[in-house]
Amino acid sequence: MSSLIEIQNQIALLQKQAEEIKAAELAATIADILAKMEAFGITVEDLDRAKGRSRKPVATGKSGNPAPVKYRGPNGETWTGRGLMPRWLAAKVAEGQTKESFAV
Repeated sequence: MSSLIEIQNQIALLQKQAEEIKAAELAATIADILAKMEAFGITVEDLDRAKGRSRKPVATGKSGNPAPVKYRGPNGETWTGRGLMPRWLAAKVAEGQTKESFAV
């Protein structure tokens, strides 16, 4: 019966051999694909379209125009009125001031 260390050494050796075989086959496969792409005039964009995706940049959802400032705090803090109320304004409202008193 083999010991655990012997089996682990065999596994490591086999993994190294598998990586070498994969690297050799990968190079040959890539060369074959490139030759076929050239023969048929296939581009990367053609492949992307065939997979249903495009290489065009995707919009991030942010426009180039930031929202205008609607509120300004006593220390120059600003808020557009979108999203959660900032801490500086929430503290002032908790003190009894109105948010409209900070409107720009």
